[in-house]
Amino acid sequence: MSQQIAGAGVVVTGAGHGIGRALATRLAAEGARVVVNDLDAEAAGEVAEQIGGYAAPGDAASQDGVSALVATAHDELGEIDIWFANAGIDRGHLLDAPEADWAAAHEVNVMAHVRAARLLVPAWVERGRGRFVVTASAAGLLTMLGSPTYSVTKHAAVAFAEWLSVTYRHRGVVVQAICPQGVQTRMLDNAGPLTELLSRDSALTPEQVADVALEALSGDRFLVLPHPEVSGYYQHRATHTDQWLEAMNRLQQRLDEQGGAR
Repeated sequence: MSQQIAGAGVVVTGAGHGIGRALATRLAAEGARVVVNDLDAEAAGEVAEQIGGYAAPGDAASQDGVSALVATAHDELGEIDIWFANAGIDRGHLLDAPEADWAAAHEVNVMAHVRAARLLVPAWVERGRGRFVVTASAAGLLTMLGSPTYSVTKHAAVAFAEWLSVTYRHRGVVVQAICPQGVQTRMLDNAGPLTELLSRDSALTPEQVADVALEALSGDRFLVLPHPEVSGYYQHRATHTDQWLEAMNRLQQRLDEQGGAR
């Protein structure tokens, strides 16, 4: 199902920086009416001003925050045609990650999507169209060494998106999951010993990821892979699971030697 971008009402969460900022900028350039959400109110305002969009700073994860964002978007746009569930966090590394980091990752990387879908999907089903695009990660298809909170919650984000697609695609709701590897954002800057691994197939710019994402709006394929190599890794993981785990463990051992894990 092709998506008309010009004139579409679009919400992008986490749009003050990185991939979200690039998505909002590209969408506006194609004629979309864009609501720019971010916890960083100053960044959201700057992006909205630059692209001629609508700033809606706030929490895109909590129930109250999602409800307020949807209400604001309806006020500004009328109809919400596309929701880019882009906000995400990487918090809490290794097995001793505290409970608070697990809870925060679950709220932002998973429940934000669930709460938004609850409010959006019924109206989309009623009118027969709508699009929900999740910025997940290659970590949601493979795994992420060193960060159990990120790996587990990004797997859950992909799983929820799959469930939405299976349940509502015949009723006009298109669901897509963007799953990049290394992207030149603050998250990669803070990756420490993992930076080289995440960049092995090149670290893309946020703008390159946004270009791939917008191209994907011309159809309805579920997995959107800015790094095409991820498709081969994903297939190998599924068909040769033990080999995959052994290879990943060898990478983990290299990190251990560098002092990058416990």
